[in-house]
Amino acid sequence: MDIQKETSKIKSMIEEDKKSVKTIQELNELKVKYMGKKGIISELNSKIKDVPNEEKKTFGMKVNEVRTLFNDFYDAKKEEIENKVLNEKLEKERIDITMPSKKIKRGSKHPMTRIEEKFEDLFLSMGYTIYDGPEIESDENCFQKLNLPKGHAARDAQDTFYLKDEFENYLLRSQTSTAQVRAMEENKDKGPLRIVCPGKVYRRDEDATHSHQFMQIEGLVIDENVSMADLKGTLELFCKAILGEKTKVRFRPSYFPFTEPSVEVDVTCFKCGGKGCALCKQTGWIEVLGAGMVHPNVLEMSGYDSKKYQGFAFGTGIDRFAMFKYGITDIRTIYGNDIRFLTQFDRKDDE
Repeated sequence: MDIQKETSKIKSMIEEDKKSVKTIQELNELKVKYMGKKGIISELNSKIKDVPNEEKKTFGMKVNEVRTLFNDFYDAKKEEIENKVLNEKLEKERIDITMPSKKIKRGSKHPMTRIEEKFEDLFLSMGYTIYDGPEIESDENCFQKLNLPKGHAARDAQDTFYLKDEFENYLLRSQTSTAQVRAMEENKDKGPLRIVCPGKVYRRDEDATHSHQFMQIEGLVIDENVSMADLKGTLELFCKAILGEKTKVRFRPSYFPFTEPSVEVDVTCFKCGGKGCALCKQTGWIEVLGAGMVHPNVLEMSGYDSKKYQGFAFGTGIDRFAMFKYGITDIRTIYGNDIRFLTQFDRKDDE
């Protein structure tokens, strides 16, 4: 066999076939024609067994030469075709930046965020400081230093989540009043104090108007000559700023272990304006928070001289105000992460 003649013939065939290849499919068909199991170059290479030993080296070199020629052509042509296809696709899908864009969905603040920020802005304008406390608290801070010793019946109303084993004296706080204890103890000079403490609290309770996790905001003022009149004026301003100037505020005697005297605070029903409806059970009033003068025992346990200083405290559920303000009937929807619920509030308030 004249190997020189055979390889020259194959080279000519390859050069001729190059001219007709335009797609990847045609290129792959050409590869099968030359390099497939029964391809032209593969068939030629299989004949090496019939070549005399002294000619095998030259035969192999010539076959490798024509194989390399085809592989180089294949790789170059494949890259050329792929680049062409990519460029055509890019040209076809090119974005015209001069055209109007698609409408981008605008996010909105969660109703809880709106209310909390409104609370904080109001109290900051009144000279309060925002104070933050941990959500895991000791039994001592959560109850005992708030005048609720172990076994006190009032603890039952705040049945909460305790940690196990060596942490059995720690729990998820049931009220933000625990932050009051910390703030009073951290105030080393035991001077005047004016703080609000927003945050999550936890209780074993869940229905349409209660959640095992909810948000509270607690206020505390300690100073000389602080009276119930200061508390009433503060809460009236607070309720009207959040719920509207036409809101009326009512104070009712109540009982909290950590305040004395204590009051429950009602506001005129946001739905009927105080006329009476199903929401307010025909009374015209809705309870929104509890408050009172800080009990002397609480002051003393945190290092304050109760003969020199007095104080008032108040606490309310941020969730409850959000429900009143935005007409939310089920507290569980607040924490449901349903985007359809959240998008209702993007135009409720002026940003």
